[in-house]
Amino acid sequence: MNRHTAAVMNKLSPWLATLGFFLIWEASCRVFSIPTFVLPAPSDALAALIKDFDGIWFNARHTLFTTLCGFAVAIVFGLLLGIVVGASSAVYRALNPLLVGFNSVPKVALVPILVLWFGIGTVPAIITAFLVAFFPITVNVATGIATMEPELRDVLRSLGAGRIAILTKVGLPRSLPYFFASLKVAITLAFVGAVISETVASNVGIGYLMMSASATFLVPLVFAALLVIAAMGVVMYGITALLEKRYAGWAMRKRR
Repeated sequence: MNRHTAAVMNKLSPWLATLGFFLIWEASCRVFSIPTFVLPAPSDALAALIKDFDGIWFNARHTLFTTLCGFAVAIVFGLLLGIVVGASSAVYRALNPLLVGFNSVPKVALVPILVLWFGIGTVPAIITAFLVAFFPITVNVATGIATMEPELRDVLRSLGAGRIAILTKVGLPRSLPYFFASLKVAITLAFVGAVISETVASNVGIGYLMMSASATFLVPLVFAALLVIAAMGVVMYGITALLEKRYAGWAMRKRR
């Protein structure tokens, strides 16, 4: 296999793997005669998607909006908190137990509390997406700053650089690979948080659509909604990966 063929196969491999997955799924449902209300075939989910496209698109837009809002807040809050935690070992020791403990709380258990505070609708979904997404951003940014080589810090200090200069000139650029890696995790978690909130406390969104469809045994519609949310997650992950390549590509030179 020459280099050109290998490059083509490398680009096609995600599409081929996805196609193979759906073909195996379709064949399994047909060969074993699995009832639609148990596990619909991809063709059944696609038919439901086409049939109820307007309703799915309306709810998907709402879920995308709440996810991106929560994700944006998580980026700002997680980045600022990660800088503070990574730059100060005293702050790290003080806040680390609180951060770990808070992240260990199931976010679905917080949704009823958010409903009491903000009512049913968009706000609890945005807050839940934020709560799920900010922790990996904070941890990764803090790790990138805190693991800066002591020798490098000593050299900069000997050249007259203060703590702020060291943080802005070296610490933050060094944490960029960690930051973008955390964004790829956080965006998928933000979708999870938004959908969880919509299944519990919303009258619109993919989560609400899935609950309504499952209550009336429209299982193909449930899987169609799952495929839509998965597709949105893949697209947002891909956008984040492109941004990572654009702004932190220097950290991936060895891997390439």
